[in-house]
Parts: sequence; structure tokens; C-alpha cells
Amino acid sequence: MAVADIKTKETNASVDAFLDTIEDEQRRKDCLALAKLLRQVTKATPKMWGSTIVGFGSYRLHYASGRELDFMRVGFAPRKNDLTLYGMIGFDGSEALLQKLGKHKTGKGCLYIKRLTDIDATVLKELVAQAFAHKQTAG
Repeated sequence: MAVADIKTKETNASVDAFLDTIEDEQRRKDCLALAKLLRQVTKATPKMWGSTIVGFGSYRLHYASGRELDFMRVGFAPRKNDLTLYGMIGFDGSEALLQKLGKHKTGKGCLYIKRLTDIDATVLKELVAQAFAHKQTAG
């Protein structure tokens, strides 16, 4: 049986063009600010992963099953109800930072925020830096 092709992979689509399609003005501003923050912290060029996720950096992800794939180190997606951030939870030190972050929710592997004004940008920068560095040694 063939393994299904993963949809979340790096593409050549334009990040700027994608962000320009966000209709809600505040969500678009938050996404532009988030892209700038992640770029500054990671020093990585943003890339589209699939059709709706902006990712920064990549690493080789190894599953217990033996499956391997390239995946973004950190990223975000504008969703209907929240900004979804990927790669920001589940590593040593993330819980302590999340407690200081501000208003947010977490799910399986994701961090959800309504708007950037709900959180502490300094804490977010530290969270991004640690998450990005963690993926350098993970896999």
C-alpha cells in the first residue's frame, strides 16, 4: 500500500502574493508582522508550504515508522478563527514560555492566537528562537 503524498511541502508559490489575498485587514497586518518577526528571528527566507502555510527553514523529520520527510522548522497560517503557529510547542522550555506569552490556545502540535496584540512579542520572539534551534537538533 502506497503512503499518501503529503500536502504540506515546500512550494515555489509567492509568500507575498499569498499574504496579499488575506481579506480581513487586521488579520493581513498581523500576518505581515508575524512574517517579519519570524524572518528576523530565524534569519530564514519565508516559503509557502502547501497553499496556506508560511514556513521558515526546514529539517528532516523522522517518524518511528521509518518514514522521513522534509518539514518546516516553524511557520504560521491565517485560519478563519485564529492565527495558527506551527513548531512552537512540545520542546524543552516551551511550556514556561507559553505561560508568559499571553492569550493563546494550544492543540496537537499547534499554537493558536487571535491577534498579535493578545500576546507578548518579546516572549514570542524567544519562543520562535528556541523552537527554531530545537529543530536544528531534532529529526
